Parts: sequence; structure tokens; C-alpha cells
Amino acid sequence: MQAATRLCQKAALCPFEARERCPRRRSTGVQTPSIRCQLPGNVANPSKDPSGGLQQTEQQKIPRGSALRASPLAEALPVPKELEEAAVKKPNGVAKGSVDGSKPGKTILEPCYTINQSTNILWHETMTSRPDREELLGQKGCVLWMTGLSGSGKSTLAYTLDHALNKMGRLSYVLDGDNIRHGLCNNLSFCSEDRTENNRRVAEVAKLFADCGVITIVSFISPYIKDREKCRSLLGPGEFIEVYLKTSIEVCEGRDPKGLYKKARAGIIKGFTGIDDPYEEPLNPEVLLNASAMTPEEMASHLLAYLENKGMLQPYCK
Repeated sequence: MQAATRLCQKAALCPFEARERCPRRRSTGVQTPSIRCQLPGNVANPSKDPSGGLQQTEQQKIPRGSALRASPLAEALPVPKELEEAAVKKPNGVAKGSVDGSKPGKTILEPCYTINQSTNILWHETMTSRPDREELLGQKGCVLWMTGLSGSGKSTLAYTLDHALNKMGRLSYVLDGDNIRHGLCNNLSFCSEDRTENNRRVAEVAKLFADCGVITIVSFISPYIKDREKCRSLLGPGEFIEVYLKTSIEVCEGRDPKGLYKKARAGIIKGFTGIDDPYEEPLNPEVLLNASAMTPEEMASHLLAYLENKGMLQPYCK
């Protein structure tokens, strides 16, 4: 905090004026006077100010609730009334100021993006090709998409297979449904629309991993056929390997490692797959596993044999 204080005291001008971005200057033509930072020299004890830093006066204090109270540095800047009036924000707008001609002197913050309508973008090709990366790793990138009911054993199989591949000197990575929702998809619920978006996001990530030459293991319930087929369409022929862990609802509910089925039956959890939300079984998966009769190690061995037969564990041949 003290280091930030000293740095702030060296800034002689308002940051808006210094960068020729002052909304007051842009919208009204009024020259904004130089505004020196008023941060006290001793933050820990304002009564002691050996550095001679200027103290805030009552008139200079920023009103509570101001948009510029986001940080200690911002709190130290006196905000002219015109600047606060200029911050007229549209719904969902976060940046990109423009002047609204119908209201002189008012700066409107336009939305910075529109979902699914990106413009003025270009795909940049790389000088390192996918075959180059696959040759370096001695394997071919692919996506094993493990689907099945909650409690069918997807995550257990995924990490068992990942460990086996690691012991063989192969590079793999697991994208687990629960783990993904801790970060990338932590703003999504379990309604059908959000489930679709959840699958879309992880499919795009899996596609990037496969393009790196990584054997990517996805462990997702992914209950809807249309969502899984959309994921398949992102990858080339033979790169998307759908693995269906066929397990009855009775077996999964009997296992119930997270206690979710019990909560769903009690009505605590709504929209739970297999209880009050449907699970659409794969029609023609690349690999069908009877997860009720096989151990995780047996299923992992089966998948290793599949990858070997498909040439995924062999280096790319130019």
C-alpha cells in the first residue's frame, strides 16, 4: 500500500487528461485542469505525514457508491461532478465510450461485445503444423468423450486411463465435468440451455488439446445426443471417440458416491439426469462398456487396445 502511495503521488496529472481521454474534455470541450493525487503520505497513520503528502479535504472526498471507488488509488482521486455525470452506463455495457448526440455532454458506455457475432477477426495460421506436434509427441491427438449417468464410473475410468497412458510415456489430459465447473463453466447452471453451453465450451477446449497432439479424455454426463454430435462435428474423422459407460439407473443410484440421487429423490435437486431430466443413450458409440460388470482397470485396458488399433499411440508418419 505504501509503495502504491508513493507511486501515486508522483502522478502529476489526472490519468484521463494525461491520455487525452477525459470524457469532460471530449464531450464538452472544457479543458480539465491538472488534478494532483491527494493520497495521504502515511496510509497506516494519516495523522503522521512525514512525506508532506496532501491530505484529502471534505470537498475532495469521493462520494460513497462512486464508480471510481474500486481501488485505493481511485479512492484518492477527486472526481469532478461532470465526470460522474458522464458515466451513463447502458445495460451490459462495460467499456468503449461514445457520445450520445441526443444528450450533449453525456458519455454512453456501449456493450463491449455481442455473443456469437464477432467481427473483424481472422484465423492466424501457424508455422508449426499439427503433424509436427504429433511427431514430437509420438502420438496422435484425439478426444475420448466418456458419457453416461452420474455414478456410472466416468471420472474413475478417465483418471485410470490417464494414469496408464502416463506410465506408457504418452501425454494425456482429463477434462472432468465437476472440475470444469469450478472455473471455465462456473457461471452455468444445470438447465438444458446451460448444459448445451457447458458441452460446447469443453468441446472447443478438447479440440484445441487434440490439435496439440494430446490424447484428451472428457468425462461429461452430456445427456443430449444433439450436443454430443455437435462436439463430434468439431473434430476430424476418427478423432472423436464416443465412449458410453452403460450402467443402469439402479446401479448408479446404489453407488451414489456424492449423495446426489438421494437429494434428487427428496426434491432438493431439480433437473437431475436420470430422475427428472432425460438421458439420451448414444445410438452408435465407438466404444460401449458394460460398466456394471467391468472394473476400471479392465475398461482402461480395453480403451488402450482401441487406441493402439486405431494408430493413436503411434507417431505421425509424413
